Amino acid sequence: MDTKALIAAYYDAFNAGRTDEMLTYLHDQIEHHVNEGGIRRGKEKFAEFNAHMTRSYRETLTDIVIFANEAGDRAAAEFVVNGTYLATDEGLPEARGQTYVLPAGTFFSIRDGKIARVTTYYNLADWMRQVGA
Repeated sequence: MDTKALIAAYYDAFNAGRTDEMLTYLHDQIEHHVNEGGIRRGKEKFAEFNAHMTRSYRETLTDIVIFANEAGDRAAAEFVVNGTYLATDEGLPEARGQTYVLPAGTFFSIRDGKIARVTTYYNLADWMRQVGA
């Protein structure tokens, strides 16, 4: 599978809520760089993050544009997050079913045909404003 197809499959699984399938696209030594947060290493930590996100948010990504370098070892995606805040996330405002539309992007490193790094960026201040912080 080429890099763009790999990233597309990863996001198709995300949009369909198939977080277990997302793990199949990840390298065993995945590094997940969280927006304004730390680095989670390994598939188990990534799965824990997905479970947490599924409890707190319902999100669909639209307007996805995927870019990849010629070597296929680096990629990026730009998209719009269309979400609903379902359950209060620690340290964030109270969830009351607020909806949000948020531009975002992710950078990827690819190794051995799998995603080895996921680094996601979005404007947290914009999200806070949209959920009424």
